[in-house]
Amino acid sequence: MQIPAFAALCFLPFVLPLCLYTVFTDMRDMRIKNHAVVALFAVYAVIGLFVLPLDIYLWRYVALIVVLVLGIAFNMAGVLGAGDAKFAAAAAPLIWPGDAALVMLLFAANLLAAFCAHRLAKHTRLRDIAPHWKSWVTGSKFPMGMALGGTLAIYLTLGAALGS
Repeated sequence: MQIPAFAALCFLPFVLPLCLYTVFTDMRDMRIKNHAVVALFAVYAVIGLFVLPLDIYLWRYVALIVVLVLGIAFNMAGVLGAGDAKFAAAAAPLIWPGDAALVMLLFAANLLAAFCAHRLAKHTRLRDIAPHWKSWVTGSKFPMGMALGGTLAIYLTLGAALGS
């Protein structure tokens, strides 16, 4: 992994609760809250300034803009929700360009696991734990925040353990 272990370790305690909150609120409300996205961006903006070289820190904002533009296009095409696009954009600066292929593989595996786990829970007694969650009754829609938040959390955890 190309992410420096020190940087991943510095981001992780702030990002992990936001990822868990995103998973929870997306399952409960089928919505990724704006304040969670803003907080994720703020974590990068503040912590990144202290743990990254200035040139790398500033270039990561290009990733945010590119992912946001792509996310808006995918949202307009109906591929994903606006909250998903904003969360992905806010997470983009935290991902090292050299780790992009790994993150895509993590996302694909996490998406499959989250989808299967959600659909399984939806049709079992596990659903009784939180019967009021919107994600149980939205038909074919899926709370993508499960996969997005999970992927970012796994990536930073692996980065803290195995980073350069």
